[in-house]
Amino acid sequence: MTSKRILMITGDFTEDYETMVPFQALMAVGHQVDAVCPGKASGDTVATAIHDFEGDQTYSEKPGHRFALNADFERIDPADYDALVVPGGRAPEYLRLNQDVLAMVRHFFEANKPVAAICHGAQLLAAANVLKGRQCSAYPACQPEVELAGGHFASIEVSEAVTDGNLVTAPAWPAHPAWLAQFMALLNQ
Repeated sequence: MTSKRILMITGDFTEDYETMVPFQALMAVGHQVDAVCPGKASGDTVATAIHDFEGDQTYSEKPGHRFALNADFERIDPADYDALVVPGGRAPEYLRLNQDVLAMVRHFFEANKPVAAICHGAQLLAAANVLKGRQCSAYPACQPEVELAGGHFASIEVSEAVTDGNLVTAPAWPAHPAWLAQFMALLNQ
């Protein structure tokens, strides 16, 4: 396996597992993962939230850990990266308002580089206008956004993931084994 440089765009109230698990797992297999957030620098932290599925009509939300960023958003160039990871949680709903973030997301699609998005990460993809004609899974409440962006919503089990070209998506953190396996397969092509 060749080590890849992976960019992770995250922010306050990102989902804890959807941020920490891919960050650590991808580094554990030898990749470099740079986690960034607009307005923050290396060493700063973002708040995380734990979304759990406890039988209610939607997920519950509990305080998570502080997640330390390891790169400066203002200094990164997406052209220096081989792939992109977009965690879910509440961060994508406000990150999609940042034009620099949207331009970074579009770069990975224009260059056909691997992209992994999970849960509410689809909100960022929809706002970047990169879903037209693509199959995309997400948290079910994001289905209208995927479809309004011209994507085809993949209604799959919470433990499954789907790959469409360079894009790997999943509904939520229970899909980590499938989502990360499919993403790593793209990284190894």
